[in-house]
Amino acid sequence: MHPFNIREALLAKHAQHVVLIHFPIALCMAGVAFDFVAYWTKRSALATAAYYNFTVAAVFTVPVIATGLLAWQFQLEGQRLKGILLQHLILGVVSSVMICLVWYVHFRARRAPEKTLPRYCFAIELAAMGLVAMTAHLGGYLSGVNISG
Repeated sequence: MHPFNIREALLAKHAQHVVLIHFPIALCMAGVAFDFVAYWTKRSALATAAYYNFTVAAVFTVPVIATGLLAWQFQLEGQRLKGILLQHLILGVVSSVMICLVWYVHFRARRAPEKTLPRYCFAIELAAMGLVAMTAHLGGYLSGVNISG
């Protein structure tokens, strides 16, 4: 496979998942960072940036899950999952739900008259980032990135 052949890259059986997964991870991490800085500095523009980062991250979880399931069907022909691959699938779904939950908490807070985030929001954000990190670590292991030697 040539690295600059667009056709081969787009039609590879697993490439879409590997490429798309970075968007919700980065957007969620940026959203958490914006949210913490907005809380400390009381700047509403940073809170707005956090909200939109979470919104796009939540939207991107849908194609990421879809391409992950398609990669499973194409690569393993729908075989029963076990071990690290099963853990990655479960953590991926839970991570996606957590990203959507973070977005929902922000969405509800923006609609409330006082427009302040509940105190538990930062705990949910940190839990979501921990789950995303574990999922990404397993995904890196599965793709061969985290294997030494």
